Amino acid sequence: MNGDILELIKLAQAGDEKATETIIEENSGLIWSVVRRFLNRGYDAEDLYQIGSIGLLKCIKKFDINYDVKFSTYAVPMIMGEIKRFLRDDGLIKISRPLKEIATKAKYMRDVLTKKNDEEPTINELAIAIDVSVEDLVLALDADRDVESLYSTVYQNDGKSVYLIDKLELKNDNQENIVDNIVLKDIIESLEPREKDIITLRYFEDKTQSQVAKIIGVSQVQVSRIEKKVLAKIREKFG
Repeated sequence: MNGDILELIKLAQAGDEKATETIIEENSGLIWSVVRRFLNRGYDAEDLYQIGSIGLLKCIKKFDINYDVKFSTYAVPMIMGEIKRFLRDDGLIKISRPLKEIATKAKYMRDVLTKKNDEEPTINELAIAIDVSVEDLVLALDADRDVESLYSTVYQNDGKSVYLIDKLELKNDNQENIVDNIVLKDIIESLEPREKDIITLRYFEDKTQSQVAKIIGVSQVQVSRIEKKVLAKIREKFG
């Protein structure tokens, strides 16, 4: 990590307001890159910028200087999450009580089934277990989802873990690229377990469709169909 930003973060965490202001000023472009994804929703861009700045402030306080990751990479989910929470709490993104209840039940049942079967249940299995439709379950989990850790595991095999942060190829400080990578991470996290496994094996592990089919235990045709479906979903998000 750049030494200058590291020193500024240390000072800011120690209560230096000038250092905090400098970090916000130097990352204003990053905040605007996130804000642009939430425009045309009936809110003033400057207001959303202020909300995003609150997310950046939280990031400054929580950032672990021992992380081997760029501050900007860590900051994007915090900024994005703060704006999403504002829109949700302000009523623009409606989350009904029934959906909240479904999300709560699903989280509990996911833990129960994971401990019982030694593996995380699929969306279909979870929906059956709590007696709701797959559509309602996906909607509830997506609405209730907090900003995911950049160090969450997207795939694990033979003791080897693939983390989300490993897949964010931030070779420069292009702010739009950073935001796009975080959005891609969110899309991957929203996939069903089998979809996530296939995309991870194909694009992060460089496996062929035939190899993936053998690992997952399905036909190559099924792998191809699921892969096309997910790629179409990703294109739609970035369209």
